[in-house]
Amino acid sequence: MKIIGLIPARYASSRFHAKPLVDINGKSMIQRVCEQAAAAKSLSKVVVATDHEEIYNHVKSFGGDVCMTREDHVSGTDRCYEALALQKEKFDYVINIQGDEPFIQPDQIDLVAATLDGKTEIATLIKAIDDLEQLFNPSEVKIVLNAAREALYFSREAIPHIRNTDRNLWLEKHRFYKHVGMYAYRSDILQKLTQLPVSALEKAESLEQLRWLENGFKITVVETSKETFGIDTPDDLLKAIEYLKA
Repeated sequence: MKIIGLIPARYASSRFHAKPLVDINGKSMIQRVCEQAAAAKSLSKVVVATDHEEIYNHVKSFGGDVCMTREDHVSGTDRCYEALALQKEKFDYVINIQGDEPFIQPDQIDLVAATLDGKTEIATLIKAIDDLEQLFNPSEVKIVLNAAREALYFSREAIPHIRNTDRNLWLEKHRFYKHVGMYAYRSDILQKLTQLPVSALEKAESLEQLRWLENGFKITVVETSKETFGIDTPDDLLKAIEYLKA
């Protein structure tokens, strides 16, 4: 399978402006993501998909591959599809690597890539939740699975609800999972996803993957034991710097 890693990098953000360019101990966030992705054995190519000249020039400055995309994309999925269409080569799959996860591990990318057999429509990564702060934090997206290890539902709430049990004991009663924001799409499926209208569940939770589930697409999941976290706010950046020090 020929797989391209695409890293959407949007300049404007309501919570953290120019986020891809922030410095994390001497390197920009987008450079750190690029370096992690480039170390993955499964990817034939890694390209940043951006909407801003400053990010474009910065990626070029450290030797990264980058393409310009439109400013009006509402999701990273849409930006990935445009970036895929701009490539001169054909790829069987796209892995969408979040531009705000500088600690994503190369072997986590390879773990997702290992599920891409031509039949898999969409794949993503999950990790077991081991503390209550994560479980009840709406910024951490939770996921429940079916018996075939496919996604049943994603939510910002803790799911499932453990009835008649103190919330402080929930982790003792059930194995909860959080979603790690990386997706693989078969190239033809990616095109179909970009043509779907926004769905009711997507609006309610502000999670685009619910649109895919509502329309009958299957999302295969694979579990990682390694921790990673995204940087959505300046406070998250401070945590990232402390994480590096540790």
